[in-house]
Amino acid sequence: MKKKKILITGGAGLIGSILIKNLGHKYEFSSIDLRKVEGIESTESSLDNLSQIIPAFKNIDTVIHLAADPAPDGSWDSVLKNNLISTYNVFEASRINKVKRVIFASSNHSEGGNYLDAPWKHICNGNFDLLKENDYDLITENHNIRPDGLYGVSKAYGEALGSYYNDYHNLSSFHLRIGWVIKGDDPTFSPFALSLWLSYRDVTQIMELCIDAPKSYQYDIFNATSDNQWKIFSIEKIKNKLGYKPKDRALSEYTPREYNKNI
Repeated sequence: MKKKKILITGGAGLIGSILIKNLGHKYEFSSIDLRKVEGIESTESSLDNLSQIIPAFKNIDTVIHLAADPAPDGSWDSVLKNNLISTYNVFEASRINKVKRVIFASSNHSEGGNYLDAPWKHICNGNFDLLKENDYDLITENHNIRPDGLYGVSKAYGEALGSYYNDYHNLSSFHLRIGWVIKGDDPTFSPFALSLWLSYRDVTQIMELCIDAPKSYQYDIFNATSDNQWKIFSIEKIKNKLGYKPKDRALSEYTPREYNKNI
């Protein structure tokens, strides 16, 4: 069977590198990034120039849009160029080239305003003793958008943009409110990381499920973390809708594995 052609924006970054390493046997990857990715077709370009990036989307089945200014406190000028304009260009280039699906790396920061409130602020601060395990509310995809900065605003914007392109241009998209994919795959440095951790194995599984979801499944938004002990975000929807089965779980006293430290 012919391999699906997958374009990753930000293919030289952490998540892009994980996907290319773990799924390169299954899909034909290409990248658009400021840096070349060895071993796959690469376009070296910023995403803020639509006419320049359009050719990279030709004959692509699915786009995984990762490239952005990732700083939660990013400046307006950077967010405007690298997140807002660039995300529009990705969807528009996908429409022009008749791409079947865009997978958008949204973020927990689109709902980060909830970190101001109990019970979730207790988890952020590591005050696990104030909570009873499995007996507190989790944030679901049905909670109101509450960005905690312009970066979070840009991620909520991307989710809305995907909805528009689905309804009016028949471009399928899934939007993953990613918790935290951490270099070295080790979340033990903070309680916040223990809660939000999305392991290398689990982000790989989630992306594979999104790529291979039925064509009839046009649009949705999912929280995306591993099955961590002190979760802030519910992952029941992605488990029920896409069949996600987390392989990893961060505990309040977690000893990280060694299997992915080379990324």
